[in-house]
Amino acid sequence: MSSLSNFQALWRRFLGLRSRIVIPFVAVTLLSAAVGLFVITRLVVGSAQERFFNQLNDASRVVADSLVQHEQLHLDTLRRYAFTADVAQAIVDNNRELLLARLGPLVVNDRVDVVTIVNKQGIEIVSLILETPVDGSRPTQFVATPGGFDFLNGPTREPLVEKVLTGVQDEQGDKFAGLFFLNSGSYLFTSVPVVSDTGELVGVMMLGTQLNRLLLELKAQALADVVILNPDGQVISASTLPEAAQGKDTLKLSSAEIARLNEVNGATSPTVVKEVTLNNRPYQMLYAPLLIRSKAVGILTVALSGEYIVSQEATNRNAFVAIFTFVSLIVVLVGLMLYQNIVTPLLRLRQVSQAVASGDLERETQIRRSDEIGELAASFDVMTGRLRERTAEIKRLYEEAVDRNTTLAEINARLQNTQNQLVQSEKLAAVGQLTAGIVHDVKNPLAVIKGLAEILQEEENLDAFTREQLTNIRDNASRANAIVNDLLTFARQSTPEMQVRDLRETIRASLRLTEYLVRRARVNASIELPAEALSVQYDPQQIEQVLINLIQNAVQAMPNGGDLTLMAVEEAGHVRITVKDTGMGIPPENLRRIFDPFFTTKGDEGTGLGLSVSYGIIARHHGKIEVDSQVGEGTTFTITLPIYQPASEQTGELTHAG
Repeated sequence: MSSLSNFQALWRRFLGLRSRIVIPFVAVTLLSAAVGLFVITRLVVGSAQERFFNQLNDASRVVADSLVQHEQLHLDTLRRYAFTADVAQAIVDNNRELLLARLGPLVVNDRVDVVTIVNKQGIEIVSLILETPVDGSRPTQFVATPGGFDFLNGPTREPLVEKVLTGVQDEQGDKFAGLFFLNSGSYLFTSVPVVSDTGELVGVMMLGTQLNRLLLELKAQALADVVILNPDGQVISASTLPEAAQGKDTLKLSSAEIARLNEVNGATSPTVVKEVTLNNRPYQMLYAPLLIRSKAVGILTVALSGEYIVSQEATNRNAFVAIFTFVSLIVVLVGLMLYQNIVTPLLRLRQVSQAVASGDLERETQIRRSDEIGELAASFDVMTGRLRERTAEIKRLYEEAVDRNTTLAEINARLQNTQNQLVQSEKLAAVGQLTAGIVHDVKNPLAVIKGLAEILQEEENLDAFTREQLTNIRDNASRANAIVNDLLTFARQSTPEMQVRDLRETIRASLRLTEYLVRRARVNASIELPAEALSVQYDPQQIEQVLINLIQNAVQAMPNGGDLTLMAVEEAGHVRITVKDTGMGIPPENLRRIFDPFFTTKGDEGTGLGLSVSYGIIARHHGKIEVDSQVGEGTTFTITLPIYQPASEQTGELTHAG
């Protein structure tokens, strides 16, 4: 009996407050020491040199991937140029002027360094070389070579041209890439065949990017210097390493190293790593085959300063400091948690006791523990339970009052929503009356201005400046006329011609009418409609106008592409149409004004009437249009229209006059 009592006393002591604090802290301290020892051991064993080479390999992969992506950009651009109107026929006719007219603006707009067009006999027709201004501004002109260079019968037969003209194809197709040298420097060229409308090969088109400029971009991406060598191991171009003859000789490869790099085997590429000294600084150089379209066209080299290792050691020291700091914080946080485990229940007891003293008898401690604090909490809950039985009627009356207040709040919210809709309708009506009074007085003078500008343009002896100004007058008059037409449409909002139709047809038609706009903007459009018909009484033309306006707004909100979803569901006697995009979103300060007439965030591109007109159309259909938007995530417009119910299904009786 005495042993049992001693055991119980020992157990209660173990569950006491002191043990709850001391034992966990000892355990956490030991764990922290073990983790610290493990981390230090692992980091000391790790080699800084190995991490350095990993960084070098990562930089090489980044540069290689970027070059492949750049070559793919070449192919996309060449495909567009080759299929430009009249280009194939101009090559057949050796029409240099037509090629300049068709491709010159594209070269300037795309900032392409050089484009060369070769006829079927291997003779250069013309090369367009972009002329970059000295001040670094956007290029506006190009230099056109006289042509005449023979790619097949010159001192060397150029493979990029010869392979295309002779119909050679490899596992990548009939496009080829390689390094080429012009008077203006070294270039990465891609060549593609140009075919006529009948599929006949008529010539070759080559597009090149200057290596000096390209390597500077690659250096910024890989955070390492980049050097390109030809297949013989001679330096062609470098990012910022020394360009003097002595520096290039230092970077050259021996015959044995070149032979090793030529041993390309499947997905793995051989590499050569060696250390060189440039400008009295040690560099680690990694050489690898330059693979374009799975063919080695040269040697790719990335270089990192040996000082990187020193910085890595400093980084490791910082990592040690960070790790131990983190572990220390964990220990402190655990201590705080243990403290809270003891103090929080006491604070809870104090809070509940104060609430009970103030008359809140529904409060409980909710503390379920087997120690002294738990016993105290249990006793307190028993006391408050007995008091709670005496106040049951008071609680019932209180809950009834809360329920009535909730109902009243819901009614007030609906009344506020109705009032907002009435204000918006009155606002639209007022603006419509104002607009209708001035539109006709503006439209006729605009027509006169546009007509006079077009008549004056027909004069043959006008100088270029006057003709350009007349064009500006005509274009701006046309734009002003379009705005006036939008205003007139807004002012003449007509009563909808109601028809009972399947709303799904109008939704599909709206997406078809905007299909080209959606596809051109690289937007992925999807539509989700129920299998059963959605019978609604509505004006198809007006609802289609609303949907097209919402789709256009969604596409304009996704300049870099995105996802557009149109969805319709039937619920509770209504049809809910959702137009959802993943665009830029609408700032909260603009959400309350988007249905206001003339409010727009598009600057000169919009009149601010599209959503106002849409709001009016939906209101005349006895529906609602709402918007929900998150900046950076997208916008969702929701249209709610009543489901059509035949007279036999409607409740109540219809009274007809007459």
